[in-house]
Amino acid sequence: MVKERARILVVGGGYVGMYTALRLQRKLKAELRRGDAEITVVTPDPYMTYQPFLPEAAAGSISPRHVVVPLRRVLDHCHVVVGEVTAVDHATRTAAVTTLATAEEGGSSELVGYDELVLAPGSVSRALPIPGLAEHGIGFKTVEEAIGLRNHVIEQMDIASSTRDPALRDAALTFVFVGGGYAGVEALGELEDMARYTARYYHNLRPEDMKWILVEATDRILPEVGAEMGRYTVTQLRRRNIQVLLGTRLESCTGRVAVLSDGQRFPTRTLVWTAGVKPHPLLDATDLPRTARGRLRCTARLTVDGTEHAWAAGDAAAVPDVTAAEPGAETAPNAQHALRQAKVLGDNIVRSLRGEPLRTYSHAYVGSVASLGLHKGVAQVYGRRLKGYPAWFMHRLYHLSRVPTFNRKARVLAEWTLAGLFKREIVSLGSLEHPRAEFELAAGGKPPHSPSDDPKGSS
Repeated sequence: MVKERARILVVGGGYVGMYTALRLQRKLKAELRRGDAEITVVTPDPYMTYQPFLPEAAAGSISPRHVVVPLRRVLDHCHVVVGEVTAVDHATRTAAVTTLATAEEGGSSELVGYDELVLAPGSVSRALPIPGLAEHGIGFKTVEEAIGLRNHVIEQMDIASSTRDPALRDAALTFVFVGGGYAGVEALGELEDMARYTARYYHNLRPEDMKWILVEATDRILPEVGAEMGRYTVTQLRRRNIQVLLGTRLESCTGRVAVLSDGQRFPTRTLVWTAGVKPHPLLDATDLPRTARGRLRCTARLTVDGTEHAWAAGDAAAVPDVTAAEPGAETAPNAQHALRQAKVLGDNIVRSLRGEPLRTYSHAYVGSVASLGLHKGVAQVYGRRLKGYPAWFMHRLYHLSRVPTFNRKARVLAEWTLAGLFKREIVSLGSLEHPRAEFELAAGGKPPHSPSDDPKGSS
């Protein structure tokens, strides 16, 4: 039994936020029923995005609805608030929260009190001050960005197929991806595979007409799967006529021209930025201790260092890696750690409320898997290296076992099965991004969006 009534505030509805709240509502079932505890989850979106499935969603292998998990259904014993925490004053145990109704009501942020704070806002894309990046770059961190990128790629093929301008055609068929981590390599591999298939339905386009370019500032890609598998991935991508430029940086992309540090210039209407992440800006508006890199300074028990009743994990937390040989090492900000940390975090909060000793977070390395398109992949699992179809199959098997809820597992498996029996969908639904444009034009108004205003070049 908990020693006193506890109000638990979970900031963020991602991996850590959802799984921590899920763990808490299971462990505190009796306390929640009696009213001795309450759990509030504040999240900008009413769903958790399973990000490893974003590349397949972009390629059309999985429906966007099955990449996300509705929080209200999963966290049925928690109070889910769709909004954003704009500031945290842990000294007074209050958080400033804005909701969808805040602007309509014309009021300011609402102060929410708490007894235990779980700070898991995650991360945002790390954008560098590169000229033209803010105007022309496309991110790949949310399901909306993934589906928008799919629509955009198909629209560029439509543009190239219908234009007589060779410069416009070349720019439309040039796709530049910056960043050689999981997000960049998997997104590039899946979309190139999808576009290669789609080209057969255009009378004047061939896969050889398209340029796919991967730009990476370091001397290797996919460092998580090891140096040998990284080199194998480079070889496989280059065999597919994909340019992999290592030790190269993006210098500028103004005027829809990607200028690289080695002097190469690529006119392009598609520049996808996946070059790393940084802690959520919310951390700047808290009074909690942080590291030099801006992440919350945490202990191995997932408490905020030197602070009582504050907990953190995931991308926004610097958690010591107790299994590392070198001192001062921290766990990597990836989904594998976030899932495991959330379980320990939930258990430790319950232990703290009940006056029991806390557990230390330690992990055993399982491995890494990456998809490079349909039936193509690389993996390193329990020290064994897999390539091609076995690695791709392991990638799907692993993530199917990790995606939350049996409902989502069944739907994803059904979609994969149907995708193996029928042809790919090659439809672009770019109009979904501006659904009222057609009606406003018909009603005599001005469309709120025109193709010339779109930095990505989408119609």
